[in-house]
Amino acid sequence: MPAFKLRMRTSAAILAGAAGLTAVGAGLLPSTASAATVSPKTIAAQIVPANQLASFSQIISHESSWNVTATNPSSGAYGLAQALPGSKMASAGADWKTNPATQIKWALDYMNTRYGSPNAAWAFWQTHHWY
Repeated sequence: MPAFKLRMRTSAAILAGAAGLTAVGAGLLPSTASAATVSPKTIAAQIVPANQLASFSQIISHESSWNVTATNPSSGAYGLAQALPGSKMASAGADWKTNPATQIKWALDYMNTRYGSPNAAWAFWQTHHWY
């Protein structure tokens, strides 16, 4: 798929999420698919830049195994990116507790702000086993 078309679909996905529409309603998925069946990994592939996706995926895999409601019993860190406190993700959307797209947007912004990119965050994670 040409990059322009992919960016348009990704932008449509972000706008659909912001408008409270499902991916199905926004025409991003076949009408036979439901938003509930779209995996967080698929959503991340629509939001995270392609050249950063492998690193983003490694971090999320290590932190939460892609479990949107993962909770660290000792620290209380929550969600895909193990935000501490989890409520920090409210800055990306009120549905932060259950919406993987909201958590992914927050995690991407966190990695970009703190480390410069998911690739840089993954390099840090490999040395320290946290990010």
